[in-house]
Amino acid sequence: MPPTDSKESQKPTPPSKLTVTSASNQSRTNQSTAQSQNRPGDITATIIQQINQSSEGFSSYPIRTLVEHAEEFGSYLQQNQLKTNQVRKFLDAVNQIKADLREDEDFSKIETEIVLLKPKLAYAAARQSSVQALSKVMSAAIDRVHSIDDFHRLVQFLESTIAYHKASGGRDS
Repeated sequence: MPPTDSKESQKPTPPSKLTVTSASNQSRTNQSTAQSQNRPGDITATIIQQINQSSEGFSSYPIRTLVEHAEEFGSYLQQNQLKTNQVRKFLDAVNQIKADLREDEDFSKIETEIVLLKPKLAYAAARQSSVQALSKVMSAAIDRVHSIDDFHRLVQFLESTIAYHKASGGRDS
């Protein structure tokens, strides 16, 4: 019930109490953020954040971090029932670009095909919800591919993710 005396309702809260409350709330927020980053479902956001931090390109994604993220992400995808055959067209397209790259080391000749991987992912994600996390992460990665080195790092990430997906029990069908 609100106070009836108008002087009581106009008393300001002492600053020391505000500061303690604010610091306490900040501490809880930081703990919550740290805990959410450790939840398996948040690996997608963690990877996208890592990708977006790079101002240079996808090749600047540190390889050890990439492998750690691929391991967590592969396991996460397996837990969400992603089946390898659900991304077969995407994997085949990446392998075709890899083969084309061996013939000609000119990035501008494969750039269009790399960018066109995004609609393939969107289509697969629209058909199967288990592909959505892969689509989000790979689309963010594709946006950072601007050179042959970036493409090679993308392939490393995809191959590592699929390897860890299978290692954690992922199936082809």
